[in-house]
Amino acid sequence: MTTGRKTTTVFLTVLCGLLLTIVGLEQRWPVWAWPALAALLLAVPTVAFKAAALRRGPIPVSFEEQLTAAPVERSEHRVSQVALPSQWPDYDFVFSATVRWYLLSPSGSEPVLNPAGLAVDSVLDRARAITEKREPGRASLVQHELSGALSRMRPDLTGHLQAMAENVAVTLLTPDQERLDRLADVRKDKAVWEHQRKYEQSKRQYLGEDVLKDTGSAVVWWLAKNDEHVEKTVTDLGLLAQLTSAANDSDIPERLQELLAQQLGRPIPVEFPAEFPAQFPAGFETNVPPTAEPKPQAADHLAGFFDSVGFAEGDDRRSFLAKQLADMIRAQDRHEAADDVLRRFDDQPPATSQDDAHVPEDTTDEPDHRHPDYRSTEEM
Repeated sequence: MTTGRKTTTVFLTVLCGLLLTIVGLEQRWPVWAWPALAALLLAVPTVAFKAAALRRGPIPVSFEEQLTAAPVERSEHRVSQVALPSQWPDYDFVFSATVRWYLLSPSGSEPVLNPAGLAVDSVLDRARAITEKREPGRASLVQHELSGALSRMRPDLTGHLQAMAENVAVTLLTPDQERLDRLADVRKDKAVWEHQRKYEQSKRQYLGEDVLKDTGSAVVWWLAKNDEHVEKTVTDLGLLAQLTSAANDSDIPERLQELLAQQLGRPIPVEFPAEFPAQFPAGFETNVPPTAEPKPQAADHLAGFFDSVGFAEGDDRRSFLAKQLADMIRAQDRHEAADDVLRRFDDQPPATSQDDAHVPEDTTDEPDHRHPDYRSTEEM
């Protein structure tokens, strides 16, 4: 019986004695009952102690041997900065630990002269079998793995001793750690770039093959984006047509060109009557953007010719030659060009037929130098 059990037995015996004493005082037991109660209280713990001793039996032989066996003598040796290979070539783990061992046959036929060397070799073999299968970027994880694997005593290959290791530390050389950090950054940046590139490719494919496949698809997509603004979608129809044509490298459909011209504010050609002024009066504003310069007409080229030969404005020769050229142009069935020339250089209305196209007679008193009979008339 252990000391705790003995203390519990004595405590329970005293407690029962107090309870029986209280009951005896309340019931007014006779005098002879009190000595019997005291004897009972003393006999109960004695019997309990003897019963426990009989039930325990003799001490085990193995326990007695343990008490008489000599303690095992263990030795230790500190190992520092040992390079162990990793899964990657040229990247080694730096291993440090305290190696402990004890001899199994100190009095054998082959005495061990350097048990520390055998112990260290055994521990390093066990550590190398693990590190050569691990990546160098997980040095801290490998350290905890080796701490567990080397914490048990294991016999060496020769069978002379058992060895283990404690205080295990696994690190990497500083240059190797910096290289691994840079490689990790490059891999992360590459992964981000790959995701961005795939995202852009997917977006271009979606826009090119689905959204901007044609103007109708673009309108449906834009209407889905602005489902509450139908008028805005109609207003942007010309822009969508241009965008679709540019995306597909094609021309805008003819059915949309007129609508596009209206939405972009381009002028619609209108034919004005001849008496309409060439310029708007001062103060008149219009929203029509300026158009390109008109193509030069025959009268413009003729005016340039007169200016180049020195026939200034107001010179009668300009009108005379213009009438002659107008007759020649009219003979080629180009009446509009002939009328334009006469209107530009002569205020008289154009002749109705080719027979009537002659030089008018002079009605003034001043002699006409252009008349062919001027010299003969002056002589008369």
